[in-house]
Amino acid sequence: MPDSIEQRLAELETRISFQEHALSEMSDALAESRMENYRQTELLQRAMEELKTLRSQHSSDSGIEPPPPHY
Repeated sequence: MPDSIEQRLAELETRISFQEHALSEMSDALAESRMENYRQTELLQRAMEELKTLRSQHSSDSGIEPPPPHY
């Protein structure tokens, strides 16, 4: 009977070790995912600001241009 308990204890320790390793890997993956999300959000915000700037430049320039020749 003591061998059985020791065997079960060893198996439980192995399982816990495996779960701790898996949890650590998932934590690292989550941290990397959050950083990538942050970088993508920053990139999107910069692109939106650039688009707003280009749109405002385009709309302000259209009043300066003469009408097309068919008018």
